[in-house]
Amino acid sequence: MMINSAEEFVRLRLSDNMEEYLKAAWDEAPFEVWLQVIETYPEMREWVAHNKSIPVEIMEILADDADERVRFNVATKNRLPESLQMKLAKDLDSSVRKRIVYNKKATFRVLTILLNDDDEDIRVVAKNRVDEGRHR
Repeated sequence: MMINSAEEFVRLRLSDNMEEYLKAAWDEAPFEVWLQVIETYPEMREWVAHNKSIPVEIMEILADDADERVRFNVATKNRLPESLQMKLAKDLDSSVRKRIVYNKKATFRVLTILLNDDDEDIRVVAKNRVDEGRHR
């Protein structure tokens, strides 16, 4: 299925019907629709980031969002390109960096950056993941 307008996305996201609510999390939409949601319904940016099918170009926009919850949701993406992983690994908010270190697709280069993080928890997880990668 396809989400065809910003208004449709908002309606699905706010629906009490679980099937509709899940469409907001899984269904694809054209790039222009995602952009319209971001611009017209700023309170929905976090939920755009939550959608499993958003294109990388939308991830790029949301990775620069002022709201750390939006960046956190971008950091959860398994298909996050390494360039965005690198950017979010240097995020000012530790919850975003922590989300990257736990991202199962975080690259070795990204984990290496996180070995020197200010947050000890992040350093420990990064070290464990780097060590695991060496023993595979």
